[in-house]
Amino acid sequence: MNIQIFGKSKCFDTKKAERYFKERRIKYQFIDIVKYGMSAGEFKSVLGAVGFEALFDSGARGAESIRYLAHKADMEQKLFEDQSLIRTPVVRNGRTATVGYCPDVWKEWQ
Repeated sequence: MNIQIFGKSKCFDTKKAERYFKERRIKYQFIDIVKYGMSAGEFKSVLGAVGFEALFDSGARGAESIRYLAHKADMEQKLFEDQSLIRTPVVRNGRTATVGYCPDVWKEWQ
């Protein structure tokens, strides 16, 4: 298992996800999405696994800059450029991924 947690340092659900894996002694890599972000390949992989609607945090500050774009490709590009608008945590295990706190899905990965 190769777990990556993309999250924000002050996000409550990100801390819960980290605690979930720590308690089960599962190694993971934490990446601060605001500081470092996802690479283009990671972003495409996660986007393919969960979809745009799950990944986009419509309640985030600045979300209106994406919400009113006409084309889905433009929305995805803008989300990649401003990754602070991604819902967290994004937990990735190879080609599969989850958004938010999803212990039921993570249990199946073990």
